[in-house]
Parts: sequence; C-alpha cells; structure tokens
Amino acid sequence: MNFILNSFLDFILPRFCYNCGDKLSPAEQLFCSNCTPQISKASPERIKREFDRKFETDGIISGFQSLFVFEEEGAIQKIIHEMKYQNGFLLGKTLGRIAAEELNAKVRLWNADLIIPVPIHSLRKAERGYNQSLFIAKGISSVLKIPVKPNLVKRSTYTSTQTALNLTERKENVKDAFVVKHSDIFIGKRIILVDDVITTGATITECGKVLMDNGADNVFAMSAAIAE
Repeated sequence: MNFILNSFLDFILPRFCYNCGDKLSPAEQLFCSNCTPQISKASPERIKREFDRKFETDGIISGFQSLFVFEEEGAIQKIIHEMKYQNGFLLGKTLGRIAAEELNAKVRLWNADLIIPVPIHSLRKAERGYNQSLFIAKGISSVLKIPVKPNLVKRSTYTSTQTALNLTERKENVKDAFVVKHSDIFIGKRIILVDDVITTGATITECGKVLMDNGADNVFAMSAAIAE
C-alpha cells in the first residue's frame, strides 16, 4: 500500500537524491541505492567513543544512539540545513523514522516510557516556525510506538547559536537554559531525549540534568546525526 501511494506521490511531486540529485524510486528514501553506501553512518565503535567523550563523565545520559555522521558539505548536512532553515520540517519525520528502523533493537533495550524533543526557545520557534527535533521525535515514535511529549520541557533562555563555540563555552551557553512543567510526570520514567545533531553533547546533558533533577529514572539520547 505504501509503495503504491509513494508511486502516485512521486508521479505528482518527484523526489530526488540528496547526494547526487537523481530521481528516487518509490522504495528509496532520501538517497538513491547508488549513493546509500556512500553515506557515512556511525559505527558501534564510533557511538561508544562518542558516548565516552560526551556523556560518561557527567553521568546524566545513560545511553546514546545516532545513525549518521555529520560531515561538512556532505549530504546529511544538506538535509539538516533544509530541515532547519528552509521549511523542510517533514524531512525530520523521515530522518527519525529511518534512524528508529535501523537502530530499533538497540534503542528498545532502553525500555523507554517517553520521547522528548530538545526544546527551542519560543523566539527561535517563532523565527523558524517549528522545532525540527519534534519532527525527528515523531518519526522515531512512529516506529517505536513510544509517546512523544513535546511540551513538558521549556527552553527558558534565548541562547546564542552553539556553532562557533568550544565545549566549555557551549556548556556555559546552555547552563540553566531548561525548566520543566508538571515535574511529577517524570518520576520513575525512562526518557529518550531527541535532537537533530549532537556535537559536544552539552545541550542534551543540560536538558537531561533537569529531567533527572525532577525524578526521571534514566535519560537516553538519540539524534539523526553525530558531529565532532
């Protein structure tokens, strides 16, 4: 049924590979079959190394998974940029769904109760029109069947972009940036925090800290891509 629907939609509005630009078949998502092997994915060894570097010391995040490796000028960067800045929010659902399908067995071991997208400040949401992490979370939820709760954590301070900051500056930039609503909901819960790209892990860690401070049992992190 999905194949037939995709065939019809592709006839009306063709989709193209984000790497080479060739037209996609109904069975292909984001990348054509020729380009898919060229897209860098995070190996289990890379995930472990990144977890050790970004999360182990703080003791907030209990587990971490990400599908793609974010590379400058690469196809994943193009997708993330369009998703965040060119009204391509529906790409987030596709990215989330693909990530959840490929990482399904590992993420299910977390036995999570809730999925929470990392919130953006209301002013940034007004500028962009949406929170891209929410759409990634919805894609993940569609596969894992774990409910998404987007309004339980609020970004209370408008922080500058993290792009040009080092780890110490990023931690300071997001310090005390999050507050929770209805904190009793988190008591004893196992929660997956979702972001688009995890670089230093400072944002995820700060958001996870607030959840743990309000009774969460465990907080896990998941993203579409991982960057240095």
